[in-house]
Amino acid sequence: MKSVSRNYQWASIAIAALLLIASPSARGEIEDRIKKSFEVGSGGQLTLTTDLGLIEVQAVDGNTLEVEVIRKVYARNRKKADEILEDFEIEFSQSGKDVDIRAEYKGEKRRFWDFDQVRLRVRYLISVPREYNVDLKTAGGSISVDDLEGEVRSKTSGGSLHFGRIQGPVWGKTSGGSIELDGCRGKAEVKTSGGSISIGEVDGDVLAHTSGGSIRIKRAKGSVDAKTSGGSITVEEVMGSINATTSGGTVKAHISRQPQGDCRLATSGGSVVVYMTEDIAVDVDAKTSGGRVVTELPVTVQGELSKTSLQAKINGGGPALVLRTSGGNIHLRKM
Repeated sequence: MKSVSRNYQWASIAIAALLLIASPSARGEIEDRIKKSFEVGSGGQLTLTTDLGLIEVQAVDGNTLEVEVIRKVYARNRKKADEILEDFEIEFSQSGKDVDIRAEYKGEKRRFWDFDQVRLRVRYLISVPREYNVDLKTAGGSISVDDLEGEVRSKTSGGSLHFGRIQGPVWGKTSGGSIELDGCRGKAEVKTSGGSISIGEVDGDVLAHTSGGSIRIKRAKGSVDAKTSGGSITVEEVMGSINATTSGGTVKAHISRQPQGDCRLATSGGSVVVYMTEDIAVDVDAKTSGGRVVTELPVTVQGELSKTSLQAKINGGGPALVLRTSGGNIHLRKM
């Protein structure tokens, strides 16, 4: 009986030790929340610059800007966690309707970025008046901006970008993530070095560039400039000119109104498909090295016909419509 009792005691001590090691205080886990509120009114601007953090912005009725910063730090011991939290400084300032937030790690950078020993998570939850402008920058985290009436600028070095329906121009850039834009009024300019791009309805010009993903644009009232090095491009409706180039996929576009400038669709590894209304007037210049050129639209051709190229006028001619592929077919189809 004494042996069993002694074993039970040792087991109890071992379990207690494991619980102590696993507890948040033993591991150096700290979470704190900072809340700020500013009376700003409509038409101002939020500027947020941070060394780290996920940013979420939503538009609400009223004249108040509210910020909640959630910081969670994990380290091998509580002392180091306290140091990290203390050294990650956040400053808030207000000038009239404008609010400026700056967050910077002012301690030893090596300690901050040593992820084997330290993990810091920062999240910004922000609500702004419905008519407001935002300029957001983070060195590590995704950015999300809900429906807003104003100008939106967002930049991150490591995360995705998501924008709702923005009643204003949108500029977004990320070095490692996808980009989604439900729609905007004004120009949309988005770039990513490693992800897909999806854009809804844009009442203006569109510039969408990615080095590694597909591009899909639902509707653009202005011109479209779309480029990718590793994916397909689809433009469901464009009312202006279009320049779409990819090195590894199909290019597909619907031209619904007379383009005011030259258009170019090119790919090195797929087909090119263009849908047009029958009243569009263009000069077609289509060539393929690994397929055929096929048209459903009536064209005027001078010289010899070729299966792999087509130089012709549609409805008497107009701006140039240049179509190129090295590994697929080219189709001209009626809308």
